[in-house]
Parts: sequence; structure tokens; C-alpha cells
Amino acid sequence: MHARSTGPYSLVTQQPLGGKAQFGGQRFGEMEVWALEAYGAAYVLQEMLTVKSDDVVGRTKVYENIVKGEHAIEAGMPESFNVLVKEIRSLGLDMELERS
Repeated sequence: MHARSTGPYSLVTQQPLGGKAQFGGQRFGEMEVWALEAYGAAYVLQEMLTVKSDDVVGRTKVYENIVKGEHAIEAGMPESFNVLVKEIRSLGLDMELERS
């Protein structure tokens, strides 16, 4: 059995590295996402896909909330989405994001 508390992250996407040899985390694939959706575990799913994955700001806020004893999680923008936006902009397409 392999468990990971904290460890290295990919430089480009800021996602945890995979594999026991790289002290990486367990991969969470599309079928696992579907299983959690079917089970109705939206809070766990949000945490797994943002804060525990590639939300750099959210990752630090979670540690602060644990220390303070708070339970609120505010998910930010995943770094993989920022990489996608930069790639679209490199193709010459202008993409603007609006906050609601």
C-alpha cells in the first residue's frame, strides 16, 4: 500500500506526480469521477479535482484552514485550465474570463 501526504508536483500543470517511485499520488481517472458522481459525493469530487490536484492557491488555503480549525474550502482556478488558456492564446485566439 502506498500513501502520500505531500510530495512533488509537475512543473507545468502543478498536478501531483504519479507512481510510487516518484513519491507520487494515486491517479484519479474519468471512471472514478463517474463513480463519485453516481454516489452523490460532490464535495469529495470538488476537493479531489481542484484542491488536492492542481489548484495552487487552494492547496495552501486548505492547509491554513486545517491549522485554524475551519472547514470551508474555496476552490480556485485549476492550473491545468490556465495551461489550456495559454495554449489557446498561443494559437492567436483571444480568450477572456469573467468572474460571476
